[in-house]
Amino acid sequence: MCSEIVKSVCPHDCPSVCPVEVEKLNSQMIGKVNGSKDNPFTNGLVCGKVARYAERIHHEDRLLYPLKRVGAKGRGKFERISWDDAYREIAERLNQTEQVFGAEAIWPFYYAGTMGHVMRDGINRLTHAKGYSQMQGTYCVALSGPGWEAGIGSKRGPNVLEMEKSDLIVIWGLNAVSSQIHLMTHALKGVKNGAKLVVVDPYKNKTADKAHLHLAVRPGTDGALACAVMHVLFKEGFADFDYLEKYTDCPTEFEQHLKDKTPEWAEEITGVPAHTIEAFARLYGSTKKSFLRVGHGMTRSRNGAHNMHAVSCLPAITGAWAHEGGGALYGQGDLAKLDMTMIKGTDVAKPDVRTLDQSRIGEILCGRTEALAGGPQVKALFIQNTNPLSVAPNSEAVRQGFARDDLFTIVHEQFMTETAKYADIVLPATMFLEHDDLYTASAHGTLQVGKKVVDAPGECKSNHEVLCELAKRLGADHEGFDQTALELVEETLQVSGYPTVDDLVEKTGHDLYPDFETSHFINGFDTPDKKFHFKPDWAALGPKGKDMPIFPDHWDVIDEKTDEKPFRLITPPSQNFLNSTFTETKTSRIKERCPEVLIHTRIMRKMGLVDGDLIRIGNERGSVLLNAIGVKGQHEDTVVIEGIWPADSFIEGRGINSLTSSEPGYPNNGAVFHDTSVWLRVDEV
Repeated sequence: MCSEIVKSVCPHDCPSVCPVEVEKLNSQMIGKVNGSKDNPFTNGLVCGKVARYAERIHHEDRLLYPLKRVGAKGRGKFERISWDDAYREIAERLNQTEQVFGAEAIWPFYYAGTMGHVMRDGINRLTHAKGYSQMQGTYCVALSGPGWEAGIGSKRGPNVLEMEKSDLIVIWGLNAVSSQIHLMTHALKGVKNGAKLVVVDPYKNKTADKAHLHLAVRPGTDGALACAVMHVLFKEGFADFDYLEKYTDCPTEFEQHLKDKTPEWAEEITGVPAHTIEAFARLYGSTKKSFLRVGHGMTRSRNGAHNMHAVSCLPAITGAWAHEGGGALYGQGDLAKLDMTMIKGTDVAKPDVRTLDQSRIGEILCGRTEALAGGPQVKALFIQNTNPLSVAPNSEAVRQGFARDDLFTIVHEQFMTETAKYADIVLPATMFLEHDDLYTASAHGTLQVGKKVVDAPGECKSNHEVLCELAKRLGADHEGFDQTALELVEETLQVSGYPTVDDLVEKTGHDLYPDFETSHFINGFDTPDKKFHFKPDWAALGPKGKDMPIFPDHWDVIDEKTDEKPFRLITPPSQNFLNSTFTETKTSRIKERCPEVLIHTRIMRKMGLVDGDLIRIGNERGSVLLNAIGVKGQHEDTVVIEGIWPADSFIEGRGINSLTSSEPGYPNNGAVFHDTSVWLRVDEV
């Protein structure tokens, strides 16, 4: 069989957004997928999930035709209909909803199932043109972003390739081996060149297993650990006062604040021994070329933004920013500066339209007045690129809301997800190799275009195609609906001052990295006074910011353990799933085996458990039954469940997010997936 290698871009993970090389077997089939050898970030490597993408794109369970529900919501009973019938019913129902309840009763709902800007963000064009309720995306970066920007002012930093020149690499709140393999590759190159690797994470995951030093911090206490490290840096002479005076806002006042934030104080809060904190602080302080890579994990708690800011202060104390191989990185999201007007339709946005918090979809659909932001009850949902019944917090409330008979739901999807089973109309969606799109990344600075590689199976249509046809039938007027996806990409590149589509494809992207002085903030940080802020203006970053502490500290607003709920639960990503994506592929399911809870071996012994025994874990929101696995490298009061398994993978049909709270974090909302207190119980069989 003849084949060719075609360039493309993986859309499934915001940090990596990997340039890939796809083996095209014919107009409808692909073979192997490899990382691009032309991009130094990827350097020929791709994660195992995407390497076997043929298993997903050619899956026998893909949705291929429009469907209409014929059974009860949630049962997954549908009949095939034509696209014309689907469009007609959707338009009639949405127009009727708008006439009776107002445009804000309709809520287009989406997230990052694809990182492509046309296919992900284009739904906003329909929202703005019609005046539907807007959505605040709070699943992922609503806490980490403000936490980073509080001190630095923007989302950018040094190239991760600098790790290869570092003397110390600190990965804080990120399991890179499982969820960002390219970062780990460059970190290990640094280790090979002599760097020490330190990992800060509540459990000994696959990244911590590679570290010279693992600090097993209790969930939600990272701010206390950072403060104690900085206490030692100041006390023992590791602070660079020349750098502090030139580049930071109030170093003397901050040093005074840290006087009582001793390692012994932090040990009581974090569970990390004082001598370990001191050893880490001395290692960090004595190493100018220290590269700090921070992840989202430590921010998914009520105090998450505050913790992120505290950790981001470290390189400002030592002046590590001034050195190649030093500094810190959260993401490169502010490098591209794309003009998204045509894609998002912001030029026709209507004033005073309410914005709903996606993480509170359960309360919103159940009619909670405060969650509805003063507007009408949501009567219609149009969903693309996300599976809220699996991934949203407080999933039993979400399920209750989706089960409403008066809620009309359209789901545009690739598989029959839990959410799709509750839809009235299900539409079959393309995958990334079946449409054109524009991509930016979080962890690297390459602007990319992915062009269509193969034809879509059955009657699958792209997000953009569906939006354009619905716009005509709904009377939504915008120039973007009259263009193809590729035309939108080309225009966006042109108005943003970038090369053409063909140029980006040929050169495997466009390099956005600035020079050393800019990426290391040698000319000043991206704050109004050009200084790093130890004392940020939290109120400017969100309405709840006024309630946040002035300086970094341990801010105890978390769902801390109690006598009734003596354990703290975190739910980090698994290696073979990406949220609920890839849970449908056979190889990923085999590799992940089944839902498991990682429990400290001493707790296992106290409860009389051995590996594989069933354990019930729960709180006031519900409980789930799953297999227990004994581990070391985490505190006795910490329990871990990796991955978002479909609810039907659990014995009783309830997923892990039935335990997580939808209470918003500070300063501007944000999901608190790793901020959950629970009990453990051995049920009688």
